[in-house]
Amino acid sequence: MKNKLPSTHFIQIISLISLILFIVAACTPARKESAPVTLKIAVLPILDALPLYVAQQEGYFEAQGLQVDFIPAASAAERDQIITAGQADGMINDAISTLFYNKDQVQIQIVRLARSATPFTAQYQILASAQSGIATVEGLKGVPIGISKGTTIEYVTDRLLQAEGIPPSEIQTVAVPGISDRMNLLASGELQAATLPDPLSSLALQSGAVLILDDTRHPEYGYSVISFRKTVIDQNPEAIKGFLAALEQAVQKVNADPAQWDTLLSEKKLVPAPLVGAYQIPAYPLAGIPSQAQWEDALAWAKEKGLLAVDVPYESSVTAEFLP
Repeated sequence: MKNKLPSTHFIQIISLISLILFIVAACTPARKESAPVTLKIAVLPILDALPLYVAQQEGYFEAQGLQVDFIPAASAAERDQIITAGQADGMINDAISTLFYNKDQVQIQIVRLARSATPFTAQYQILASAQSGIATVEGLKGVPIGISKGTTIEYVTDRLLQAEGIPPSEIQTVAVPGISDRMNLLASGELQAATLPDPLSSLALQSGAVLILDDTRHPEYGYSVISFRKTVIDQNPEAIKGFLAALEQAVQKVNADPAQWDTLLSEKKLVPAPLVGAYQIPAYPLAGIPSQAQWEDALAWAKEKGLLAVDVPYESSVTAEFLP
């Protein structure tokens, strides 16, 4: 028996279905790749920021589907104004400033260490003027030390001296908020001592200052962190994960070959010009956050100084949830 040919009616139905499918396909917009999430980071001209610039230069942020914009800040006060105004999403800061942000409600969260002292590399150093004649920690008793009040500089100064046996009653400080002012007064001898962050402390040493004490002896006190506004974290958790994954790549690349970043250090003014080419970049910490003991010590210090009257829980201000 011969196969029957399809009926005219059946062919018409098939043709109609094909036409409908063609029209639907033609009217459906082409699928577009999702736009990258933009994160704005307030940055100071400090060495702690180097891995951020490396991650951008090497395309690590882009590979994570992120557009990262850097918002320059000349000082910590300006950085905090930018964050408070919502003009930036994240920043490099420290535990002390995080405490102040979160004293009434959680505004920011620490998501990673940015830089930390080690037994081999300092982050903060207490220096004496070459004209002071001070050569030991004991020589700092009762001597006004130039600091910025209510900051991690004051915290580190107090804790380092106390760890070396100097009682609080014999620790004297004087407020000199501007780092350049502190350096100039130290160099002229108008300040007998001052606490400075590295690498500016390295420049002061090169100019004749005397190293008295630094956080290589007590590295638990010297560290900086990366924080984001809590609303940004809640709205873009995957972007925060991607940001930290890219940063981890950058940290590993910097640590593998620190000598190749002189041009970037110079362009971004992360190291004083006289040190470029001679300064040895310290190793950056791999993925991690400050410990609860570090946080509670910073909190205890702030309460001892009368800067805070409330407890700020570690769990609400520090999170390891987004680390790679």
